[in-house]
Amino acid sequence: MTNNPSFGQQIKLAARYAFPHTIPIFAGFWFLGITYGIYMNVSGFNFLYPLLMSLTIFGGSLEFVAVEMLLSSFAPLQTLVMALMIQARHLFYGIAMLDRFKGTGLKKIYLIFGMCDESFSINCSIKPPKGIDQGWFMFFVTLFNQIYWVSGAALGGLLGSLISFDTEGLEFVMTAMFVVIFLEQWLKERKHYTAVIGITVSSVCLLLAGPDAFLLPAMACILLLLTIFRKPIEKAGETT
Repeated sequence: MTNNPSFGQQIKLAARYAFPHTIPIFAGFWFLGITYGIYMNVSGFNFLYPLLMSLTIFGGSLEFVAVEMLLSSFAPLQTLVMALMIQARHLFYGIAMLDRFKGTGLKKIYLIFGMCDESFSINCSIKPPKGIDQGWFMFFVTLFNQIYWVSGAALGGLLGSLISFDTEGLEFVMTAMFVVIFLEQWLKERKHYTAVIGITVSSVCLLLAGPDAFLLPAMACILLLLTIFRKPIEKAGETT
């Protein structure tokens, strides 16, 4: 007789093993999610908007930018291009995870949809021990991280509608978030190729196109340069 765990036991084992790995993500996702929910409320949306957007978009930076898109004039093409540019890094994540997603069955659909930076980092770097199904492990890592973000966004939307406080300057949270992301990337890199490309291209496009029209050409040029110089950037990353 074999001691192979049943289907239900496999799920429980994978969930228990995955949960501790997502605890560090919880604090960051809840803080940013609550801030995002409050920001949505301050911008004139009730809590259902951050709840539904975090469920369907599940892309932190894109969701913050989407607030301005919703408040701006109807421009579907520009919105599509902006969304593709902001989330373009997931193309490389997806390529890197092709082998790991093999054999996961229908779970692959959710794993592709729910892949974010944090879930990618855990699922790419951690190999579950024998007896724990890797597909279910990756599924629960992705699910737990999305639950943290969705619950934080919904809670922030509710708090924003229930608590009265001075929200002046709260919209600066998006700028602060991107500054922190940039600084973390700068500290992690030994050679700052990506940072230099981002700063240089953005500055040039800002001078040429102005503050109202520089974002799309800047992101397009950055994506192009990162694609062209992908190999030397990856090689520099391996030496860190």
